[in-house]
Amino acid sequence: MLVTFEGIDGCGKSTQAALFRDHLSAKGAETALTHEPGDGGDIGRAIRKTILLERMKDIDPLAELFLFCADRVHHVETVIRPALEQGKTVISDRFFDSTVAYQGYGRGIDIDFAAAAARRSALGVEPAITFFLDAPVEVCLRRLENRRGEGADRMDREAGAFYGRIREGFIAEAEKQPRRIKVIDARGEERETHGKVVAAFERADV
Repeated sequence: MLVTFEGIDGCGKSTQAALFRDHLSAKGAETALTHEPGDGGDIGRAIRKTILLERMKDIDPLAELFLFCADRVHHVETVIRPALEQGKTVISDRFFDSTVAYQGYGRGIDIDFAAAAARRSALGVEPAITFFLDAPVEVCLRRLENRRGEGADRMDREAGAFYGRIREGFIAEAEKQPRRIKVIDARGEERETHGKVVAAFERADV
């Protein structure tokens, strides 16, 4: 089973993905925690480094979309599919919904085109459940302040309007696919949000 965590930068999905992995592991499940972009071996790491370089800020949106899709192909082939075949529950910090939200709604690429490319790059792998961690843009931007400065990449430095479009994109996709995408209020403390994730998982038909 593949479980994915989605949301705009600063929503807390990396923390929640790790907490959820720990929750399942404590119950005896075999798990694998992974992330996009960059967790697809040497090729994935090279693509991630390229995507996030500051000098790539003027990259054409379509080229950016294909870089993320190329990363996903290797991620699925080298990490996700082997773990699924071993019977593990795979928990991924981002998957194809991020491409739809960021490059489609955020960058302005045709939504149907972005969605088709994103899903094709998943090579037929579909999340059983997706948690969209939703918090207002201003809340997420405040959280990102700790990542500003020399350690910040170009995505961290995007403007609030960009993240606003992405958030609306995630909301729109959740409305289209309510069975798979569960909206989690992520404005609160880490443990509060974790409790909401676990409760939603236990209610879900997966």
